[in-house]
Amino acid sequence: MTQTPPQHTPITQFPVKDNQLIIGGIALSRLAQRVGNTPFYAYDRSVMTRRVAELRRQMPPDLKIHYAMKANPMPAVVQHMADIVDGFDLASAGEMKVALDTTMPVEHISMAGPGKRTAELSQAIAAGITIHVESFHELETIAQLSEQSGIQACVAVRINPAFELKASGMKMGGGPKQFGIDEELLPEALKLIRTLGLDFQGFHIYSGSQNLKAEAIIEAQQKSIALAVQLSEHCPCPIKKLNIGGGYGIPYFPGDAPLDTQAVGNALAQPMADFKTAMPEAEVIIELGRYLVGEAGIYVCEVLDKKISRGQSYLIVNGGLHHHLAASGNFGQVIRKNYPVAIGNKMHGKDLETVSIVGPLCTPLDILADKMQLPKAEIGDLVVVYQSGAYGYTASPNKFLSQPDAMEVLV
Repeated sequence: MTQTPPQHTPITQFPVKDNQLIIGGIALSRLAQRVGNTPFYAYDRSVMTRRVAELRRQMPPDLKIHYAMKANPMPAVVQHMADIVDGFDLASAGEMKVALDTTMPVEHISMAGPGKRTAELSQAIAAGITIHVESFHELETIAQLSEQSGIQACVAVRINPAFELKASGMKMGGGPKQFGIDEELLPEALKLIRTLGLDFQGFHIYSGSQNLKAEAIIEAQQKSIALAVQLSEHCPCPIKKLNIGGGYGIPYFPGDAPLDTQAVGNALAQPMADFKTAMPEAEVIIELGRYLVGEAGIYVCEVLDKKISRGQSYLIVNGGLHHHLAASGNFGQVIRKNYPVAIGNKMHGKDLETVSIVGPLCTPLDILADKMQLPKAEIGDLVVVYQSGAYGYTASPNKFLSQPDAMEVLV
């Protein structure tokens, strides 16, 4: 008996009108003309706004939502997020500059990363940003810089928990990790913070990312809250902030089902209420990047050529892995799977064909779609890669082979 292959989750965040994909209220062909050239990324601010509003309805009302800028640090995107989220989490001095150019108050900005340079730490101290400490050496360096500058540094401890976030695309906790201070060493680290006279804010527990299993996220969140309570007796002062991480994923590939965030929110309500009763001064934070912006973006490139090689049809486009490494399958995939793809100016095309979509680079790795059934396309048509709002352009080798850069627009 022949089994039906799994299908992509339907794309519903962008409407279609007159055969054209609409993004930000603009028909794709007109948007391409406005941008001036392809390839480009386009991010729809209304999709981001709806996602954050929906999440607030599903989560406990006093939960704080922070945007993890590494997902998409485009300045216009970050400024838009500043108006709709409660804080930023950043991972470099470059992201810090973008964050400080927005209206987000510095007391709601934090910085993580296992290898922060001394200059970055100094900048964060001067800005008043909360530094998520990831080693004893880093803690001592922060104390030295704080003393030299006369500015008391704000710190939280990133914990490498003994548990992991099960079913995650990337695991960042449990076992030996470069991230954070091991859970069993926390009493010693907290004692050192007290001795050094730093402004202790709380804990950061981020154990994994790109997770579509509600039960796994629920378990990790409950364990994170329980761990913070357990460690509170060692803290130099009451916990002010507990960042329980994120890990909320989005569907990319055939067979992926959207995360049940309502179930996550329902399960978080009681543990969070208990935590707030025990520690009324503390705010609980989730840190999300991909989940907030990933589905709001598309990558658009243009068909340059069409050819058949030994019975296989190819569309050769002017974009590829140098702009969108993840869609090419070279950003963490073990077995390559197709992102959802469309012919953006022929959305209702009835004449279908099976094609592979490849880029202009002289490597067989430069592939955006492998043997997908799509409306028949011709030279000049616009190929759209969905789910491209996170870990797209800035996560790609855009200088590879000195190809032209891609544009980015917020609409």
